[in-house]
Amino acid sequence: MNEKKYKILIVDDEEDIVEIIRYNLQQAGYETEAAGNGEEALLKAKSFHPDLIILDIMMPVKDGAETLASLRKDEAFKNTLILFLTALGTESAEINGLNLGADDYVVKPVKPQILLSRIKALLRRVNKEEEKTVTLGDLTINRERFIVHYKGREVILAKKEFELLALLASKPGRVFLRNEILSEVWGTDIIVGDRTIDVHIRKIRQKTGDIIATVKGVGYRLDV
Repeated sequence: MNEKKYKILIVDDEEDIVEIIRYNLQQAGYETEAAGNGEEALLKAKSFHPDLIILDIMMPVKDGAETLASLRKDEAFKNTLILFLTALGTESAEINGLNLGADDYVVKPVKPQILLSRIKALLRRVNKEEEKTVTLGDLTINRERFIVHYKGREVILAKKEFELLALLASKPGRVFLRNEILSEVWGTDIIVGDRTIDVHIRKIRQKTGDIIATVKGVGYRLDV
C-alpha cells in the first residue's frame, strides 16, 4: 500500500481497458477516476485533481494529443504526470508523444504489472526537486553534495557527467531525447554537438557499468 493515496485519472474510450486498469490500480491502493474522451478528461481533471493521468491518444471528441496540449496550457496541470497509453507503437509516434510533453509512453497491449511498475516509477519522483538523495537499486545520488555511490562504492563523476546521470535518474526507464539532454544539462546558450552526449555517456558507463541504455536514433534511459 502507498504511504500517500495517489489519485490517477484514466482516459480511454475502450471501457474494457479502463475497467482492467482501474481494477489493478485500486488493488494497488490508488484512488481512480475515468473519462472516455478528452473533453470529459479535462472536466474530470479539474474536479479530481489527479497526481497522474493515463491518457490514450486515439479518442473521439478530443484526442490525447489535443488533451495533453490543453492540460499543459493550464497552470494547474503544467507539472501533472502524464503517461500516454496507446496502440500507436511506432518510434516516430513515441518521439512525438514525448515532445508533446508526456512523462512516459507505453504501448498497448501491456501487462497490468508492467504498467503498475511504470506508474510507480513516475510517482516516486513527484517531489524529486525537493529530494536531496535519490536511491534506485544499487545507485544512490546525492544532489546536494554531488556524490554518487554504485554497488557500495563511491563513483567520481565530472560535473556534467553528474548532471546527465541525475537527469536520467529523475525518471528511470523513461527515454530522454537527445535534444532534451542537451537543453537540460548544457543549456541553450552553449552550442555543443551530439557527440558530446555520447562521450559523457561512455565515461559514465566506464565508471558504473551498463546502467544507461541507448535507444537508437532517439536518446538514452537509465535502467536500474
